[in-house]
Amino acid sequence: MQRGKERMERTKTEDENQCQRTLRVCVATCNRADYSKLAPIMFGIKNHPDEFDLEVMVLGSHLIDDYGNTFRMIEQDDFDIGSKLHTIVRGEDEAAMVESVGLALVKLPDVLQRLRPDILVVHGDRFDALALATAAALMNIRILHLEGGEVSGTIDDSIRHAISKLAHYHACCTRMAEQHLIAMCEDHSRILLAGCPSYDKLLSTNHRDDYMDTIKSWLGDTVQQHDYIVALQHPVTTDIQQSVKIYGLMLDALLSFNKKTLILFPNIDAGSKEMVRVMRKKSIEQHPNFRAVKHIPFEQFIQMLEHAGCMIGNSSCGVREAGAFGTPVINLGTRQTGRETGENVLHVRDADTHNKIYHALELQFGKRYPCSKIYGDGNAVPRILKFLRAIDLDEPLQKTFCFPPVKDSISQDIDHILETQSALAIDLGGTNLRVAIVSMRGKIVKKYTQPNPKNFDSRMQLILKICADAMRDAVCLNCRILGVGVSTGGRVNPQEGVVLHSTKLIQEWSSVDLRTPISDALHLPVWVDNDGNCAALAERKFGHGKGVENFVTVITGTGIGGGIIHHNELIHGSTFCAAELGHIMVSLEGPECSCGSRGCIEAYASGMALQKEAKRLHDEDLLMVEGMDMKLTEPITAAHLINAARLGNYNADAVLKKASTALGVGIVNILHIVNPTLVILSGVLASYYQDPVQHVISERALVSAQNIKVVKSELEEPALLGAASMVLDYATRRKY
Repeated sequence: MQRGKERMERTKTEDENQCQRTLRVCVATCNRADYSKLAPIMFGIKNHPDEFDLEVMVLGSHLIDDYGNTFRMIEQDDFDIGSKLHTIVRGEDEAAMVESVGLALVKLPDVLQRLRPDILVVHGDRFDALALATAAALMNIRILHLEGGEVSGTIDDSIRHAISKLAHYHACCTRMAEQHLIAMCEDHSRILLAGCPSYDKLLSTNHRDDYMDTIKSWLGDTVQQHDYIVALQHPVTTDIQQSVKIYGLMLDALLSFNKKTLILFPNIDAGSKEMVRVMRKKSIEQHPNFRAVKHIPFEQFIQMLEHAGCMIGNSSCGVREAGAFGTPVINLGTRQTGRETGENVLHVRDADTHNKIYHALELQFGKRYPCSKIYGDGNAVPRILKFLRAIDLDEPLQKTFCFPPVKDSISQDIDHILETQSALAIDLGGTNLRVAIVSMRGKIVKKYTQPNPKNFDSRMQLILKICADAMRDAVCLNCRILGVGVSTGGRVNPQEGVVLHSTKLIQEWSSVDLRTPISDALHLPVWVDNDGNCAALAERKFGHGKGVENFVTVITGTGIGGGIIHHNELIHGSTFCAAELGHIMVSLEGPECSCGSRGCIEAYASGMALQKEAKRLHDEDLLMVEGMDMKLTEPITAAHLINAARLGNYNADAVLKKASTALGVGIVNILHIVNPTLVILSGVLASYYQDPVQHVISERALVSAQNIKVVKSELEEPALLGAASMVLDYATRRKY
């Protein structure tokens, strides 16, 4: 009986140990580039020793002196390297790459058998990674593949997709990459849309004060930020001769352009030896304008990249990391063909002449572009760790494949894997500043409201603070912020993101660049437009205007504004003052308008105009009627005028009839000019004006326009929804 009791206790202890067992994760790194992506994950795993047991395997060019012996930076990061495998066969040609894969396959089984990891983390599309994935798959070790599903223009595509088919789990960077994995029949539930892990480190080290020390340490004391070039060109293994030719032309163009240049040696792919010969033949290493290096620490490299006047070459960091800073990039040749890129990238795919590359340098050097987060938002590592925790080691190891429908494949909504595509919407009103997280379907997930400060500096500080708070909350709310949309009063240049002239309600708000400071702070693309246009955009995406090709939105609030949608496009006009509907003149001798003219719709029908008339009637003792309840200290508003009219006040009713007629006549003019199929009234006065305006149209419009319907908007927050729609409509379809 005693032995039976001991056996039960021993079994119970073993079960508890099994439940508490840490996940044994082996991270394999092959070169300096993949370590920059893997290091943030390694730090994350190392910081949770109660949940994970980290093993580090180093192989490939990390262990080659000619490529900087970059395994030392892993040791400097205080990681214990469990295994070092010399797997590279020198020669830098196609045969050497094949032999290197074979050598790795010979050595890996002993190491994997000794380490016995639960999960092997493999990155990218290198031939070393293919050897790792092949060995692990054959030894029944689960594989997590980073950055699968992406598309580029070389043999890397084939290797990357082959690794994806061997891998059991996937952490990809973009929505398009995720869709590619789904189209490759990978299980939806095993795909994590995480973003690029390097962005976690990249964005956290942004805006460091010591960047000039870093720049000068690599390029000398005389160089200034935005006045140097970073060059990084790798061989294209499927067309080595052409890639070597392009490399020579690039060096010639850089010599002619005569700017300080940090040039990194190419990677170890076939063709790199020939490229280095070209570099040395042109004496680049001895040239005073050039600093040629085999390796630069990632933290310093991203500082050099952030403050460069331009980056040139065909490295993936040009189409990925550089976009986070808005650094101009010239992408040469076909190595990155098919990659998603930001607007900072200028492609020179047929880089067959020196003049073509030189002209690209002239176009790009010194420019700055809006920051882009196509490849990540700085929160990839927490998502990946959460994903790892959720892996069930008891589920079958054998992969199963899903065959999604070809048309409109949409991933399942699994909380810990997928996030809601969302926009950050900002509405700058005369009284309040409001920010909201808005989902793709127009749901306001969370809203923030603060009084709008009276001066520029305080207003910008508050905008950035609320946006930063919203970005942090978005992670907890499972929302992926795609960009920022801003709705503001006044005349706006949406192409530049600049408020040209403000309304009188918002002080210190003319000639204000909104896009740059918000984009720089949040590393997101930013769209800006005025509140009237935003109301029209909101109706087009979420309201009565959905599916309507031509319609007009009229805002009836404190002022009168609106927007015109013609052939499904918003009309801005040559100087961005189209759809200033409140300033359509309906009388030559009417009341004075806030714009300085007379007889505008706004001078008759706006909330301010009605409030002015209500105060006049009140001062003349003509406002109050029986049934009205108003305190002596209560401010007079347009609502009192409307209430008085409803209770039979003839004078108030006459004011409102004149206002309704003025608005109706103005809208008739709009119908006769742009001939929409629908008029949408928005704002606090919309419900009052709807029927009178419809009546004026039926009486005064041309016969062909008399049947055009006037409807009241059903959107509660048109300004915020319109600001969000600018992001959701364009960020989700951005392809370059």
